[in-house]
Amino acid sequence: MTGPDDLPTFDDVVTTAARIAGVVHHTPVLTCRTLDDLCQAHVFFKCENLQKVGAFKARGASNAVLSLSNEKAARGVATHSSGNHGAALAWAAARRGIPAHVVMPRTSKAVKKAAVASYGAHVIECEPTLAAREATLAEVVAVTGATFVHPYNDPRVIAGQGTAALELCEEVHGLDAILAPVGGGGLLSGTALAVSGHCPHTAVWGVEPRAADDAFRSLQVGHIVPSLDPRTVADGLRTSLGTRTFALIQRHVRGIVTVSEEAIVAAMRLVWERMKIVVEPSSAVPLAALLEGGLELAGQRVGIILSGGNVDLEELAWGGRT
Repeated sequence: MTGPDDLPTFDDVVTTAARIAGVVHHTPVLTCRTLDDLCQAHVFFKCENLQKVGAFKARGASNAVLSLSNEKAARGVATHSSGNHGAALAWAAARRGIPAHVVMPRTSKAVKKAAVASYGAHVIECEPTLAAREATLAEVVAVTGATFVHPYNDPRVIAGQGTAALELCEEVHGLDAILAPVGGGGLLSGTALAVSGHCPHTAVWGVEPRAADDAFRSLQVGHIVPSLDPRTVADGLRTSLGTRTFALIQRHVRGIVTVSEEAIVAAMRLVWERMKIVVEPSSAVPLAALLEGGLELAGQRVGIILSGGNVDLEELAWGGRT
């Protein structure tokens, strides 16, 4: 299910949408007049915080699991993840009745480890480095024969993530721009792929924390700049881009803007207070770009992918802040 250069295509997104229909939620699109006024734009929020497992990751994980032959599926799936992807893959595997093995850094939050385990996955802890993740995962795959499903640099995962934007474009016509957060790039590249095929006149922008601006710098220099232990409240966006996600972002994304930590927290709080829905810090990053003025979109129709709502309520991001 890939193009000639091993990248997913718009047709893959369409095929994936049909495959996972009825498996994942067709999430609602919400609006908020107060946020429109603050952003000086007409903003449409695609609420993936209300998705299965609380994040868009359910889409790509479901597509990857459902794409497996019965023979491969019987041996299970494996991945490394600090949270949402591991939970999503565990949920998708449990739904199909196959094993899931998730390698997680020992420093991952207890609530995220518990979420992955609650879906029936075998959680294997490792040191909090990419090298340790990959080495531990290789051992797991060698022993179990499970299929590795990369958190973002997998064509099936990218196509799955793109179905959120496809739904948004089908529901809300005439969008001038769509904004999505970017970490490893699965959501942004999938969004760009869906938009390029369905509504090519809509601009796609990626947004990331200024404290974790590796994607911004990667686009500037034309090659992947690794993310080296960035410190940001948006913990879902600390990952480096993948080769496939970067290639698609280069082709289809208008640009990437960065936002301050203060703007992320303020945007997150506004969504909680004004829209009455729970979002995690990574979800608030695109809204922060509108509030901070990083994009010239006044008076335009803007779609935002609210990527997830998995928040550790014991450690609210705005604790002690106003």
